[in-house]
Amino acid sequence: MGFLTEAVPPRHAALKVLPGITRIVASNPGVMTYHGTNTYLVERPDGLVVVDPGPEDAGHVADILAAAGTVPVSLILLTHTHADHSGAASALKAACGAKLAGFAKPVRDELAPDIPMGEGDKINGFTALHTPGHAADHLCFAFIGATGEQLLFSGDHVMSWSSSVVSPPDGDMADYYRSLQRLLQRQEDAFLPGHGPLLRNPRELTANMLAHRQKREATLVMALAQHDWSVAGLAAKLYAKQDLFLKAAAQRNVLAHLLKLKADGMVKEMPPETAEHPDNIAMAALAAHSETWRIRVARMQRDAKRRFSLVA
Repeated sequence: MGFLTEAVPPRHAALKVLPGITRIVASNPGVMTYHGTNTYLVERPDGLVVVDPGPEDAGHVADILAAAGTVPVSLILLTHTHADHSGAASALKAACGAKLAGFAKPVRDELAPDIPMGEGDKINGFTALHTPGHAADHLCFAFIGATGEQLLFSGDHVMSWSSSVVSPPDGDMADYYRSLQRLLQRQEDAFLPGHGPLLRNPRELTANMLAHRQKREATLVMALAQHDWSVAGLAAKLYAKQDLFLKAAAQRNVLAHLLKLKADGMVKEMPPETAEHPDNIAMAALAAHSETWRIRVARMQRDAKRRFSLVA
């Protein structure tokens, strides 16, 4: 699909992206985060705007403050409240005194913004676009760069290195389609994503992402035309993933597609499977990573047994 790659960026360093914009790549690399979460520092007349303060990591907060130096941080913007983007918000607020701006109805109540934002709201040169799909509280931020370029801080909605996971109930595939279609109508010169390098000519990749999802949906329908499937069984059939995190992501995407098809009236939900799928027996090991993952795994194991068939 024309995804971009880059060498592992220097750690603990402010890397120039465009005039007046630098990024610090957090030390949270992984199969879901690439080299790490991008935190952007954007120069404004009253100081720096930090877009996505990144994961809960005292070292990353220190890197942000070191990059700012004597220039005050005037505002913190959140694209969404997933922990790899928002975990450092409280610590950064406490360290610099800046206010937090984000979606007015965050998924995580503890991250209620000081400045609630919604569709079309403007602040310090940024215009919010509500782009749910990957996350219900996802915002992209349109911005005019120092040289007049039209830019979009695209968070995890469109990334340059990979497609996004759509994990219900926070994620919604129908919303994701609509949000991708919306960006195709815009004229930004470049996207600054939440992970990976700057994306030039973003409409091409955005169109490819939408086409890929639509093709995946058609493949799901073809599989269901043969017989009914559980979420885990269908994900195992369609995705050749070995990494446990990627197996989990595949199941969440499949569930999101099935729920969209159900809402469209094309499929119906059947009584769930009773047996545990082998992939979910293996994925139980993910619960050991954290309390958050323990809760996720319990939900995934329930959802993996959900079973769907085509409407006759």
